[in-house]
Amino acid sequence: MKIHRMDHIGINVNDLAAAKAFFLEFGLEVHGEWEAEGAWLDEIVGLENVKTSCVALRSSDGETWLELIKYIAPSDENGIQPTHSNTLGIRHICFAVDDIEALVAKMREKGMETFSDIQNYKDIYKMCYVRGPESIILELAERIG
Repeated sequence: MKIHRMDHIGINVNDLAAAKAFFLEFGLEVHGEWEAEGAWLDEIVGLENVKTSCVALRSSDGETWLELIKYIAPSDENGIQPTHSNTLGIRHICFAVDDIEALVAKMREKGMETFSDIQNYKDIYKMCYVRGPESIILELAERIG
């Protein structure tokens, strides 16, 4: 058995349009949009009467994929729960970026929350955490040198 690569990361969202706009502004590109429902989907996700609306986004090199998923049915009874960087579970997605200063400035202009100013990690990386819509946390990392 061999694992070839990570195919994509799925992010469940309540406001698909806002999440899509955020990631487009961030610099990803739409690769596809679709709706899905039916017995096959119910079986895969382990729920009943599932209906979703999805947007696939990717980096310009096509190597990084995100799938934004809006569950039209059934909905999450708990709604959006605010998280912190130390909340258990999958908590952030890291993107390798060029010109982190320009990207963070652009995201701040759009009202994006940053956890701190850009930090220098041992002269290897410049790093910063930002929070997107619905508490999605992104780590931005620019390799130095």
